[in-house]
Amino acid sequence: MAPKGRYGIKRFLRVAAGVLLLILLLPFGLTLLYGIVAPVSTLMLWRFATFQRVERVWVPLARISPALVVTVIVAEDARYCRHHGLDVESLVEVMEEADDLRGARGASSITQQTAKNLFLWQSRSFVRKALELPLALWLDFVLGKRRVLEIYLNIAEWGPNGEFGIEAGARRAFGKPAHDLDAREAALLAAMLPNPHRRDARRPGPGLRRLAGIYQARAAATPVVAACVRR
Repeated sequence: MAPKGRYGIKRFLRVAAGVLLLILLLPFGLTLLYGIVAPVSTLMLWRFATFQRVERVWVPLARISPALVVTVIVAEDARYCRHHGLDVESLVEVMEEADDLRGARGASSITQQTAKNLFLWQSRSFVRKALELPLALWLDFVLGKRRVLEIYLNIAEWGPNGEFGIEAGARRAFGKPAHDLDAREAALLAAMLPNPHRRDARRPGPGLRRLAGIYQARAAATPVVAACVRR
């Protein structure tokens, strides 16, 4: 190959490596911005780009029902106030029991789910999980527990037709703002979080009602799980 051709390939590879590095580092920089602005999720961006419906009204954590805050922590990440972004104990337990990534949902902390929703894609893979871990540590370090949970509750998908954030989810399911949710309503919304396209707090089936009852009882018994996000 001619020297000019080799030089062109090397230059292309250097530029490509620089672009890749910039893409990988971008979330770490955006995290600093997300301490003061209301971010959107990658799924919300995708729906905007494909002209699909998106409904989201940002509400501060102080305007969200305390019952909902406690119940979501109980349901999604009971050790939220005790780890630094990664629930290592749960991660080890799940990886020992799971044959593949289909069993790995229980290992994802709220902070990891927030990192995924903000910066990554939805389908499971080892690559996504590997990227998710350092981002979760960074989110916890930079933003802290209260802000991470506030972001999570405002970007999580809470309905089958583009409802994002707890305000949109509460109004869709119960016709009321997130601030006014009672313990039972909070439990039903928390129970639908893993799959809002198949679970509906507005029309809960027996399985969803049963799961919501478990979460409601746990939240009533362990309100201290949310101590790190209270002021």
